[in-house]
Amino acid sequence: MANVSVYNMEGKEVGTIELNDAVFGVEINEHLVHMAVVQQLANNRQGTQKAKTRSEVSGGGRKPWRQKGTGHARQGSTRSPQWTGGGVVFAPTPRDYSFKLNKKEKQAALKSALTSKVADGNLVVVDELKFDEIKTKNFKAVMDNLKVEKGLVVLAENDANVVCSAKNMAKIDTTLTNQINVYDIMKAGKLVLTKDAVAKIEEVYA
Repeated sequence: MANVSVYNMEGKEVGTIELNDAVFGVEINEHLVHMAVVQQLANNRQGTQKAKTRSEVSGGGRKPWRQKGTGHARQGSTRSPQWTGGGVVFAPTPRDYSFKLNKKEKQAALKSALTSKVADGNLVVVDELKFDEIKTKNFKAVMDNLKVEKGLVVLAENDANVVCSAKNMAKIDTTLTNQINVYDIMKAGKLVLTKDAVAKIEEVYA
């Protein structure tokens, strides 16, 4: 089992924590991580783009001019794609881009993402995050103490003071243990977990 340091809000080491290898020490499956990221991005697509084909645009009907003798190229309809106002060739239509990964694949991808953060030294465990008031300045000071410029902060319980204090931080996001996903973990520079969050994640995924 991997041992990582635990820091307080001042950035000082106050102990160590033993991480469960069943969650933070698995064999990294890059393919599943990739599939999980692609799935999330695909599922977020609205799929509402639309353009009209030649069967949907107005106009057409009769031939614009006779076949021969005008000096023009032959034309069959003003709805053809080469005409201004004509239809679009292979026009996009509304569609659903989402696809499914099964439960075991999702869990394996998440464990791989967490393990990669540990392996790269980008996992920071803090004993607790508590603020008496909503203040971005205070939250930034803690992130500076922990040497986190870009990252994802994972909380065990929703704390309005922490979440709201982080909202104005452009490169810092917050989430809860039951909302973590592979895309957010991989996008974050560093993953910041409270001790309670570590315990909850191990309880669910171990």
